[in-house]
Amino acid sequence: MKGEYKVPGGKLIIVEAEERDGHLVDVIISGDFFLEPDEALDAMTRAIEGLPVTSDAGEIARRVRDSLPDDVVMLGVHPEAVATAVRRAIADARSFAEYDWEFLAPEPLSAAEHMALDQVLTEEVGAGRRGPTLRFWEWNEKAVIIGSFQSLRNEVDLDEATSRGVGVFRRVSGGGAMFIEPGNTITYSIYAPADLVRGMSFADSYAFLDDWVLQALNSIGIAAEYKPLNDIASPLGKIGGAAQKRLGNGAVLHHVTMAYDIDANAMMQVLRIGREKLSDKGVTSAAKRVDPIKSQSGMTRTEVIDRMVDTFRQLYGLRDGVITAAERSRATQLVREKFLTDEWLRRVP
Repeated sequence: MKGEYKVPGGKLIIVEAEERDGHLVDVIISGDFFLEPDEALDAMTRAIEGLPVTSDAGEIARRVRDSLPDDVVMLGVHPEAVATAVRRAIADARSFAEYDWEFLAPEPLSAAEHMALDQVLTEEVGAGRRGPTLRFWEWNEKAVIIGSFQSLRNEVDLDEATSRGVGVFRRVSGGGAMFIEPGNTITYSIYAPADLVRGMSFADSYAFLDDWVLQALNSIGIAAEYKPLNDIASPLGKIGGAAQKRLGNGAVLHHVTMAYDIDANAMMQVLRIGREKLSDKGVTSAAKRVDPIKSQSGMTRTEVIDRMVDTFRQLYGLRDGVITAAERSRATQLVREKFLTDEWLRRVP
């Protein structure tokens, strides 16, 4: 068994082992992390050796932590990451590079069409009719997109949205509301088999699926990092947020919206962002939380997207693909029957 885990913003850890009578044996830990003293590696290996294969990540992490000497120095890795690599080995998880990734280039679509395509393409991956896919979006209208479980009236000032020509829509994933302006937002979706995130916690999967984005942003001079649970941020403020949806057929939808540029005043007028939500962020204004990519990089939006796509391609491979006629037809049906209906939008009033 072999499990790999790239620590977001850190290093790669690899755990190899055999299973014998329901226990882990012949354990080997390797990677490009830094660890002092050398004996700490043997200590971690002994902590994992003999563990039942049914051990959860919490128990594995505790065993690893307790085994380490008091003067241990770990750089680029931590006990929880070791545990994740172990669980991925046991679960026979896959890595990004093991898949043949398809790229869907941005094309201008309405908000409802984007919502529908996210559902359709995820379903297609789960059904095995489409391989793992990375899609970048192009918005053709101003919009507010609320999470699947958010209250419409609590999140959006509908009168203000109407007066500003901002449409309001609900997506299939959870999380918070997004304020969208064409040309000022960078959005992408990853559609992948569940095997890609097997063996890791729901929280860990967020950072894992976006590690390539952090590498891309850092390459253009933005000191980006992941802030649990689902924020991509820099020292100057929040850059974007992620959301996920897991389907019963074995597929994962992971999508992210980042602010390239933003009309903070308009966002504050349309969204009802309460003090309670901001209280754990250490700020008093949502506008202060969001720092656009444009101001930090000096690059055009197209240049930033190109760098992100190139980074993914260099790390994992990426071939150009297309949305099939059948996928478009199904998306059109969902726009009409679901994403433009008042029943869907107001399912949580």
